[in-house]
Amino acid sequence: MGLFTKDIKTLNDLFVHQLQDIYYAEQQLVKALPKLAEKATNPQLKQGFLTHLEETKGHVKRLEQVFEMHGAKAKAVDCPAIDGIIEETDEVAGDVADKEVLDAALINAAQAAEHYEITRYGTLIAWAKQLGRADCAAVLQKTLEEEKAADHKLTSIAESKVNIRAAS
Repeated sequence: MGLFTKDIKTLNDLFVHQLQDIYYAEQQLVKALPKLAEKATNPQLKQGFLTHLEETKGHVKRLEQVFEMHGAKAKAVDCPAIDGIIEETDEVAGDVADKEVLDAALINAAQAAEHYEITRYGTLIAWAKQLGRADCAAVLQKTLEEEKAADHKLTSIAESKVNIRAAS
């Protein structure tokens, strides 16, 4: 089921499709975060990636819970957006020799993923409420709050340490 195909006829169809999209994205991030942590040289950044890895595993479980609550099968559909973000991260990280600049690039890439997730979860919450699924919205809200917190933490690390060192 593609986003602009005839398979999506109702808001409910769209809601399930976007759940499948973010489910795939979260699964891909579970694979990508250990690689980011491995490349990071700033200890706070490295630990932040590992902490968010554990949160992301929880996001996958929460999505499975939402699928079940909504009576839909937990299934992932390809998400070209997250694939592109991860691919771009691999390319940029491979091109940066200076470790401080690399950390800045890793933060940039991680925030691109966070912003994508924040957008998706915000929309899913609105749709869940519209569909009368406040229960699903409440579960998704927990993840949205964690995504926003991760983004804020990345900004803090960037502004207090990483960007300063990368600029020198």
